Amino acid sequence: MLQVVENAQGAPAPEAALTAHRSPEQPKLPGGWRQVEALPVGLFAAVMGLTGLSVAWTLAHARYGAPLWVAEGIGLVACAAFVAIAAGYAVKAVVAPQALRAEFRHPVAGNLFGTPLISLLLLPVPLAPLSLALARVFWVVGAAGMTLFAWLIVTRWLSDRQQAAHATPAWIVPVVGLLDVPLALPVLGLPPMQGAMIFALAVGLFFAMPLFTLILSRLLFEAPLPAALQPSLLILVAPFAVGFSAYVATTGTVDLFAEALFAVALFLLAVLLPKLARFGRSCPFRVSWWGVSFPLAAAAVAALRVATAQPGLATDILALSLLTLATLVIAWLFGRTLIGLARGELRTLAQ
Repeated sequence: MLQVVENAQGAPAPEAALTAHRSPEQPKLPGGWRQVEALPVGLFAAVMGLTGLSVAWTLAHARYGAPLWVAEGIGLVACAAFVAIAAGYAVKAVVAPQALRAEFRHPVAGNLFGTPLISLLLLPVPLAPLSLALARVFWVVGAAGMTLFAWLIVTRWLSDRQQAAHATPAWIVPVVGLLDVPLALPVLGLPPMQGAMIFALAVGLFFAMPLFTLILSRLLFEAPLPAALQPSLLILVAPFAVGFSAYVATTGTVDLFAEALFAVALFLLAVLLPKLARFGRSCPFRVSWWGVSFPLAAAAVAALRVATAQPGLATDILALSLLTLATLVIAWLFGRTLIGLARGELRTLAQ
């Protein structure tokens, strides 16, 4: 259970809120299936990363003739991962409701409740060829849930004074997650929803700017992020990479503004990847590492869209390089996670 340590005045200590998970005097969670009590909602980021990678390979099939079965296989794995994680978290809600409530109320972890909703918005892409009706249901539930969750979180932010140290990349998830609303619409065969697409694009991009500024300010002037949260830095790429795809899906064109969004995503990726590579060699694996998967997949998707709209040697090399990077990283994350679960390491990996 996440714990907020209070300072001398009784206010939550920001650094403690970010790093503390369970006080030493609390008993350890039992082993076996009861480890599900430690399952973090942020693990739904695995579904996001796998689905994004499936979309990237679908675009690679259209552009380069890559085997379609790769995209379809990854999509099926994403669907299976969603079912498994959702079932595990449902069990957690029953056997440890207090842990769920504490996670939701946490100033950082609470924002990650947007990840299952984003998963519902992305899964319709690989689901549509298998069951269009189910894909539509997923999208409707995800779009309505994401809008409500964004409203709830912004209301929470404006209702209480926030701590600067809580402004981590996870803050991007609740509102900027609306950028995922337009992505699956082209494959769902629904009536035109230009208004919904514009709403999601406008709100997502509008909030991306101040949130990015707040998070960058926190990274520059406050204490460094705890080790477990360092991989989440790559989330800063997502508003621009996903914003590019959402803009193209809404407008149907790769214009100057879309190119600008893509350029910012590439610059941030170039800044953050070396930092995360050094960090990866010195720190143990945690499931929070899945935070790098969707931004990498989204960058690969954006690069493939650019290569399709503006074919050329440079754009093709960039697209194939990002696709290879995203595939290798996500494959490693998936394998390492399965090994950890098989070893019964969920409590450790969730810290």
